[in-house]
Amino acid sequence: MAMSQSGGGSPLRLAHGWRLARPASASPEEIRDFIRPAVRAIPRSIVRRLNPCTIFLAERLEGSRVASRWTETDHALEIHAASAGVSPHDLALELLRCVCQALWERLNFQEEADWLRRLQAEWDAGVAGEIDEEAFQKKRRLLRKGQGPPGPRRVRIYLREAFAGSAAEYVHALWHDVTIRSGPEHLPARWLRRRLQLLSAWFPPDRGYRLFPGPARPCRPAADELA
Repeated sequence: MAMSQSGGGSPLRLAHGWRLARPASASPEEIRDFIRPAVRAIPRSIVRRLNPCTIFLAERLEGSRVASRWTETDHALEIHAASAGVSPHDLALELLRCVCQALWERLNFQEEADWLRRLQAEWDAGVAGEIDEEAFQKKRRLLRKGQGPPGPRRVRIYLREAFAGSAAEYVHALWHDVTIRSGPEHLPARWLRRRLQLLSAWFPPDRGYRLFPGPARPCRPAADELA
């Protein structure tokens, strides 16, 4: 989808050769402290699965009530996100979730099967919580009593949402140390850890990043951000 870049400043180069269009929709500090480090934390093993990405920021997305959306062609991935009323941190997380929704479409058959087995183990153990609100609502619909066995389409939608949220949280944990949320609607720590370990095996962190807490690491621009 071709988009005009007028009125928003020149595109900025991000890590991995990705670009941020319309950077005027975010302050220099928001770009420096949130968007750049979030994109930089995405492992190269994920980036290689996707087409080159351009991120478009706007205060609101025209004709849409959603906070973000993404489209992909044979040669490009475009992410559009609304910044009005959203904290810079949450905006960065929304961008990561879009990246991981696109990544879901690139999983191979074995990876999808492994992901299904991982979530099936949670269902069998009676785990009702989820990684985020989107996945939680999809899971509730699947587990609702009196509706009979869920159809394949509904199961796949849930698998996709749970993957996107979990993979985004994986990159989030590479970006900076995170606090695990607790409560009946949240995924318990031991099950979250198992998901993250699986994702780490598929998409190992780049050098200088680690999944679980350790010594503080410097945050330097990637070489391709300086080109």
